[in-house]
Amino acid sequence: MSEEAQPGDGQAPKIDTTVPQTARVWNYWLGGKDNYAVDRELGDQIAREYPIIVDIARGDRAVLNRAVRYLAGEAGVRQFLDIGTGLPTTNNTHEVAQEVAPAARIVYVDYDPLVLAHARALLTSGPEGATDYIDADLRDTETILREAGRTLDFAEPVALMLSGILAHLPSAEEARTVVRRIMDRLAPGSYLVVVDGTDTNPALNEVMKIWNATANPPYAMRSPEGSRATSTGWSWSSRGWSMSPGGRTSRVTPRPCTTWSVWDVSRLDAVSLRSSRPGRSGPPPTARPATAPSPAVAGGG
Repeated sequence: MSEEAQPGDGQAPKIDTTVPQTARVWNYWLGGKDNYAVDRELGDQIAREYPIIVDIARGDRAVLNRAVRYLAGEAGVRQFLDIGTGLPTTNNTHEVAQEVAPAARIVYVDYDPLVLAHARALLTSGPEGATDYIDADLRDTETILREAGRTLDFAEPVALMLSGILAHLPSAEEARTVVRRIMDRLAPGSYLVVVDGTDTNPALNEVMKIWNATANPPYAMRSPEGSRATSTGWSWSSRGWSMSPGGRTSRVTPRPCTTWSVWDVSRLDAVSLRSSRPGRSGPPPTARPATAPSPAVAGGG
């Protein structure tokens, strides 16, 4: 976590209220109150130009919750690494996962200062599980993996959640590199969950020009194929591929995207971990065993 401001350390992170921020605008569309006038103004402007954006935001959230419920339930995943967390709202990842599996362990990652200021709401784990929050940029994968290793055991499967975050990287190759760096550290049986906007709707493309001229950070709309390419390079024992928020989140039939999102829920198998790493012939490396998190984290302080 940042040395300048950590959840509960009494220091207020510096928040820029003059420029709309992704997490705050999204919070506004979801009906939250953790936003400022500048965020609401942009949110309203985009909603006037593209009225279904609010429904899309809420639909994406609903599908993310269904994905977590599927992973914690049917898939048996007990560890989640949620990068690009956004502001706390109802049915956060740890709440959904621990409702299904009380022993689930969740690590959130974001670098928005307002998310950091509200991170305490994300550290309310049940007594059997654990949560933690890391203040880090998506591209700082070494910090993310090092800090997440305090709570997660990388020798066991982890669900990597990347919801609406990869498109904030302007280069598709950079996005793929970030995904590869993290996935290369995860054990067989891990899952990758990706959601990103696509460029298949002309009206939405025009709205995103307004977003990118005003908000921070900008959002790089890609084709469905370009979005999917960010997670290529491994062998998957199963893939679920849905191109709109209304689709089931595993083993779905691809269909044209006319609204917003590409969803992908994929399970990484052992063969891909061994074969996708140049020069590696043995089993995949693992992080050191996870140690108990601080009492404030474990106890939901």
